[in-house]
Amino acid sequence: MTETPETMDIGRSMRRRRGKSRSSGSGRKEGGRPRKRSRSRKGKGGGGSWFSGPRAILTGAILLLLGSGTGYLYATQVVFPGPERERVDLAEVPDLRGGGLDEALGLLADRGLEVAVVDSIRHPGRTEGQIVGQSPFPGQLIRPGGSVELTLSLGPERLPVPDVTRLRADRAETILRTTGFEVQVDSVEADEREGRIVATEPEAGTLLVVPSEIRMTVSLGPPLVEIPDLVGLSEEQARARLEDAGFEVGEVEVQGRFGFSQREVIGSHPEAGEESPRGSAVRIILGRRGFFR
Repeated sequence: MTETPETMDIGRSMRRRRGKSRSSGSGRKEGGRPRKRSRSRKGKGGGGSWFSGPRAILTGAILLLLGSGTGYLYATQVVFPGPERERVDLAEVPDLRGGGLDEALGLLADRGLEVAVVDSIRHPGRTEGQIVGQSPFPGQLIRPGGSVELTLSLGPERLPVPDVTRLRADRAETILRTTGFEVQVDSVEADEREGRIVATEPEAGTLLVVPSEIRMTVSLGPPLVEIPDLVGLSEEQARARLEDAGFEVGEVEVQGRFGFSQREVIGSHPEAGEESPRGSAVRIILGRRGFFR
């Protein structure tokens, strides 16, 4: 087909219209410039900046506290300073133990301190009136005018020595130790039965400081004495000789023996030369000349 001038004009007119319709649907502003789109930047993980959200609240709280503290210090120290505190020289507590009350009064008065006696106790190593304790302890610092509490000794306890004579040694020792005394044991031959207490030193009833040592003497039994020879003596002479030797006269036995005077001693039991405890009894045997006289 042969294009005519009219046909060509129609085609140009249609192309212009199509171009206008395309340009009207594009995202351009007037004047042909493209529109700008704003995008918000987000940190990793979807969080905001340091000054947004909970972090901003925490930061503000910290700054507020710092500011309040600084302001308080400035106000109290610079703008409205408080009165200066008076300096107090503290006194050192001296060691008063072992001394007397008068000495303690003087030492404390020199340091501006006072005395308060709060207790008195028995003490085995301190005489009556000596200081055995204090509070505060030596070397501590207290304000002038303060008081030091003292404990005074009433002296050692004194108790009478119990009477343990004639008791068994184990029983006597238990009594003495229970009372508070210390015990030393001596042994001696005595007329008292073996194992019994003969005496104590000091004697029973003596007042002693507790604890003190008591010596108790335990009997080993009577000493052994040789039986004297009584043969040929009369009954009266035999009795006297036995008593002089420390024996007692026991049973008198009469036996018929020829060749001996009437009522003369012909023997003894125990026999002469044997040993027997002093104080024990000796039997005398007397003879007679006939069976019927």
